[in-house]
Amino acid sequence: MKTKFILFSTIFSLMFSLSFAQKKDDSASIISGKVRISKYHSREDLDAMKKGELLTLYIERIEVIVNILPNIAFATKPGVTMETLGIPETKENKKALEENKEASDDYFESTIEFQKKILPYSDTNDLIAAILFYEETLKALHTYNEFKD
Repeated sequence: MKTKFILFSTIFSLMFSLSFAQKKDDSASIISGKVRISKYHSREDLDAMKKGELLTLYIERIEVIVNILPNIAFATKPGVTMETLGIPETKENKKALEENKEASDDYFESTIEFQKKILPYSDTNDLIAAILFYEETLKALHTYNEFKD
């Protein structure tokens, strides 16, 4: 009886480890990073905020736009992968996706570095207008599918 238990446990463990060893890598998402804002604002909301709060909102909206807009031909939401789009997951395609993500990250980091240094000098009304414009742009993504056939 003890021999059967040991044999069964060994076989079960071996099958369990083999099933994990054969899993293929998960396909990387086309859109990654922050892709959502928590709240849209009215001009009155923004008028009541201090400039520091406005700067934070502005930068958050840039982050979302940088992560979504360049990829809207593929997807407007996270979770879409090359596999789900039917794009062959070749070594070259995976490398291209990774290079694109790295370039986006580098662009975002350098843009934010610049914005943090220069943006505080902007006119508050221009900052509010820009935030409202970015938010309208992000709202328009909800209607993107209407432009497809």
